[in-house]
Amino acid sequence: MSTPVTPGSGQLPADVDPNAGNGASASACSHCGAAANEVSHGAPTIALVGAPNAGKSTLFNALTGAGATMGNYPGTTVEISRGVWHTHKAFRRSSQRGTEYNVIDFPGAYSLDPMSPDEALTSDLLLHNSGPNRPDLIMVAVDTSNIARGLYLAAQIAEHPYRVVVVLTKGDVAQRQGLEVDADALSRSLGMPVVAIDPRRRDMSTLAETVAAELQRPARVIRPVDLAAHAHLEGNDLEFAAADARFEWIDDAVAAATVRDEQQASTTEKIDRFVLHPVLGPVIFLAAMWLVFQITTTVAAPFQTLLEDFFTGPVSSWGEALLTAVGLDYPFMHGLLIDGIINGVGMVLTFVPLMALMFLCLAVLEDSGYMARAAVVADRVMRAIGLPGKAFIPLIVGFGCNVPAISATRVLGSPQHRRMTALLVPFTSCSARLTVYVMLANTFFPDHAGTVVFAMYVVSILLVVLSGLLLKNLLWRTMGADPLVIDLPVYQWPTARLSLSVMWARLRGFLQTAGGIIVATVVAIWFLQSTPAVAGHTWGDEELAPQDSVYGVVSDAIAPVFEPAGFGSWSLTGPLITGFLAKEALISTWAQTYALEDPSEGTGQEQGESDLARAVRADFDQTSGGHPIAAIWAYMIFLMAYTPCVATLAAQRREIGWKWTMLGMVGQLALAWALAVGTFQLLRLFF
Repeated sequence: MSTPVTPGSGQLPADVDPNAGNGASASACSHCGAAANEVSHGAPTIALVGAPNAGKSTLFNALTGAGATMGNYPGTTVEISRGVWHTHKAFRRSSQRGTEYNVIDFPGAYSLDPMSPDEALTSDLLLHNSGPNRPDLIMVAVDTSNIARGLYLAAQIAEHPYRVVVVLTKGDVAQRQGLEVDADALSRSLGMPVVAIDPRRRDMSTLAETVAAELQRPARVIRPVDLAAHAHLEGNDLEFAAADARFEWIDDAVAAATVRDEQQASTTEKIDRFVLHPVLGPVIFLAAMWLVFQITTTVAAPFQTLLEDFFTGPVSSWGEALLTAVGLDYPFMHGLLIDGIINGVGMVLTFVPLMALMFLCLAVLEDSGYMARAAVVADRVMRAIGLPGKAFIPLIVGFGCNVPAISATRVLGSPQHRRMTALLVPFTSCSARLTVYVMLANTFFPDHAGTVVFAMYVVSILLVVLSGLLLKNLLWRTMGADPLVIDLPVYQWPTARLSLSVMWARLRGFLQTAGGIIVATVVAIWFLQSTPAVAGHTWGDEELAPQDSVYGVVSDAIAPVFEPAGFGSWSLTGPLITGFLAKEALISTWAQTYALEDPSEGTGQEQGESDLARAVRADFDQTSGGHPIAAIWAYMIFLMAYTPCVATLAAQRREIGWKWTMLGMVGQLALAWALAVGTFQLLRLFF
């Protein structure tokens, strides 16, 4: 059976936001790379589908170069990414001319029978689009090492009038398992084109030729299921019979095209005996995270010092020379350009090496196949708080950025599970908070900074668990947890190219988003600190003390609330307000505040310690009544537990509504204050 479909409509499905990126609101996410936003009008449209962890996002990036978020664990792609595939790059070693295709990366799905909102989106876009909104061709990514499971989606799609190309990924992984697949034989058995590639190596010439040839043919229907043979069945009985027929069709095709070496031992199975062990598994996970933070804080430290010296030295001198040259060497302009933009933004940029190392380490763990095991290790804990083990996926994403993590709750089937997970995600310490942890750890615990940062992440995990237990017992006592069903990828050696591309995509997103927020915050703080709140001063008055500015007065009004926590100072509580916009802004606000007040004079400067570190240390010494260690732990605990940023609130509102978002924000603030006070009052007995 054939149904003519004209290729080259170049139309995207009606449900697709033309500005959407991979993950939620790429503009609000401070660590995620945005997908390509270009469209080649009039070009054929290719829908890229596949099961989670089939290598689909990696294939999408290999085709389009869009730099969308990638990860070797299920649940990476939650919304739609799109880009343009310029096939002339694939043909650069031949005389064949290339063309362009619009490629849409659909959310991962095991079948067209949806079990979660993200699978429902894929099913709807494939089954309920007609006319110009239909994709011209569907590319099904299938993990070669789990070939039978991946082909079920292809079998269902083949029952509809589409052009279909099956793309076998991770062939190197399958070979290490002793599995050899003959793509030509599989193609003959399935009745549709099959191409074996390794998207991690970026050779797409064969795939480009196959797609071009398939687009010249009419769309057709392949029926693995003979519905006439089951005409007497109805409802679930018919569905079960159809599923059995599809699996039988797949098994026959796979048997005719594959050869497995049963004698070859599985390295993955050997490693998993330890990694998935109920006792050793959590220990290995914590050890891996500790190693990540040790590498991050230790290796990045010299580069941070060099960048800090660069911004406070040459760049500040250049800025002063520029003001003099243009005749604007006034105190208020000096405060904006030197103390504000250069020192404030520069202080945040000193953390770029740290962020790059963190993203690189996590990319290596993802690409190796380890991160999917974290969900299995956490399954017992997740079930204890009423969530399925799959809920660990958005929670682990939250340690990078809370915004896409909240969108990733769509991988969960139950509305209650999605709502509860979205309320717990803000308790995961995102990479923006990492910058503040590292600065304070290096200031107060210079010899144990990595361990202190690791401890904050352990506390974050404990807070997620305790908050989950509280929510379950107060709001959702009858909520049950679904059993964990998840693909565990085979372990593989991470490739430098893929890991570096993931690192750069996340770092670029951090710089693009954080840069705009920091500059806006710096200008706002400069304006508020230049605006007097007491009589006898005019705007921009050089003699205006920071405490007498609008910023100082507002911060001072809030400070008494935090006196029981050991940091009841306007200069310590004020940055918590700007931190509500973005946690990175907290450091730039400190840099501005102390640059204006300069409290570091006469504090006994330690060699190698920055002016900002000395100022913060002096402030905590004064406000804590001689217990700065207790106060700094209380401050970091509050920073970890209170509302992450306005972008997170926007993501929560979109996913769970205003009522639950506001309830979560109020609960976070109350819990953060109580934990900070309790931490200070307890630790002051010992420190």
